[in-house]
Amino acid sequence: MRSTKATASWIEQELGPFGPEALKPYSKTRFSMDGSALLKFYVGIDPEGRRLREAATIERAALLGISVPSVLATGADGAGSWTAFRTVPGIPCTTSTREAMEQYISHVMAVSGRLHRPTTGAAPGSGWGERRSGSASSSSRRFLLGQFSPRCRRLPWWEVLDEALRSIDSHPVVRLHGDLKPEHFLVDGERVHVVDWEASACGPAVLDYTDVVFHLIRDLVYEGVPPGGVPVDLLTRLPFSGPTLTRRLLLWLDRRRTQDIDRVTVHDVHQLVAEEQAASAYTSLAQTVALLRAVGVPR
Repeated sequence: MRSTKATASWIEQELGPFGPEALKPYSKTRFSMDGSALLKFYVGIDPEGRRLREAATIERAALLGISVPSVLATGADGAGSWTAFRTVPGIPCTTSTREAMEQYISHVMAVSGRLHRPTTGAAPGSGWGERRSGSASSSSRRFLLGQFSPRCRRLPWWEVLDEALRSIDSHPVVRLHGDLKPEHFLVDGERVHVVDWEASACGPAVLDYTDVVFHLIRDLVYEGVPPGGVPVDLLTRLPFSGPTLTRRLLLWLDRRRTQDIDRVTVHDVHQLVAEEQAASAYTSLAQTVALLRAVGVPR
């Protein structure tokens, strides 16, 4: 049963002992030694907001028929913002073969079919809570641009991206997972569990699909696959938007080293946002990522 009154230390005593800590860019996680629970501490960007968002979204995702880990307890105390989950069985999806990638994309389409349904009262923003749709900050464009660090507003490509993203304000607003990638799909026989909902949001469905494409292309290139070897024909099954793809590339660089965002020029941004064909856009993205990898940009 979910508790909001427990402390992290009590959880460790009650569900533990827990194993060693695994550190990710925005979280620290520990599995109980018997494998039944996962204790997650949120670090980095807005830890308390992400904790509240994930706990609330998981409960609502389950009502949509999506298999998710249950929340055992969640809270914020001297140890930080944390949530304890009941673990779900399965192994993460892989993209090591063409068949595996096809299977992963099929899982994405099945989950998004439940997730991306019309949502009454939804407005763009973090989480699935209702917001005032008439407010200036409720446009999809403003929500997406608001995720960049303030320094990006002074860069030469900012106005180009701002203008290009105006087109997505006409897209219907739906529920989003916010961080779809292979490791967040755990396959257990015929069943698929979806984890890590801390980036959940409302916005155009193409944002989730853009995450899928971006993660696949970036990760394949960083694993040593040449741009010409990326199977873009499989990715064209997913809805496409040049402006949101460009925004996803820039957001990745904004969250790396300070100097990495300067490696993308106005010309690069103009070219990618103007792409109308998914295949050519994905090929261009793969080439750009390969160049960034070659100059030492961290994954």
